[in-house]
Amino acid sequence: MPETGALLVCATPIGNLGDVTARVLDALRDADVVLAEDTRVTRKLFSRYDIATPLERYDEATARTRTPAIVERIAAGERTALVSDAGTPGVSDPGAYLVSACLDAGLRVEVLPGASAILTALVASGLPTHAFYFGGFLPRKAGERTRLLEGLAGLDATLIFYESPKRTASALAALAEAFPARSGAMARELTKLHEEVVRGPLPELAEQIGARESLKGEVVLLVGPPVAAEQPAGVFDPAEARELVADLVASGLKRTEAVKRVAAQLGVARNDVYDASL
Repeated sequence: MPETGALLVCATPIGNLGDVTARVLDALRDADVVLAEDTRVTRKLFSRYDIATPLERYDEATARTRTPAIVERIAAGERTALVSDAGTPGVSDPGAYLVSACLDAGLRVEVLPGASAILTALVASGLPTHAFYFGGFLPRKAGERTRLLEGLAGLDATLIFYESPKRTASALAALAEAFPARSGAMARELTKLHEEVVRGPLPELAEQIGARESLKGEVVLLVGPPVAAEQPAGVFDPAEARELVADLVASGLKRTEAVKRVAAQLGVARNDVYDASL
């Protein structure tokens, strides 16, 4: 009788190679094969820990075509380890498809926990942790992104998103427009030499990151839960906004800065406050 096959879902470091668990290393050494999202990335881990298990590519481009054969091999007794580029497979990567297929086939699936960019960024942000929502990557299209954020506006939880460094500035600008009264954070290069976590009010954070020429590394964006200053949809009072802006202007503040402050105070879009102030 062949040894019982299994899919071993192995969490790997999100940056620092020292963050892998002993259990994961044992699983990678003992597996018959390791499926890797990018074999070049995984070979760095293998080289560090002297692992010689055969590597096979399993990424978004090959997942659906290769999965049936992999499921058959596991059913026949193969112990298959699955790793992503970093962190826990199955979270915003093609590993979820293989896990689902194995479970549907009644095969054994073991998840070996380890590093997670989501939890690392959440704790490092200093934002509330009583509840959180992970939304993967934000939609690229502005309309879809706006609708998503509008749907999340009332959720009493810290919002967490992945983002590419090239789109981080535009994503932060969208978050600041949707949630002008909230605090947020940008975390990148987590656990690496140049780790950075920037925290602050979302409008200020968007302005700060938008002024940079470029960013490098994987990025996690976080938005704090709703604050008291936010009002339910439909209760925006233009007269109140106009009065607040007028008071700030009378005190010597420029109109643009007054509009910014009032928008943050009321939890509404700057354009609405600016139009009301006129």
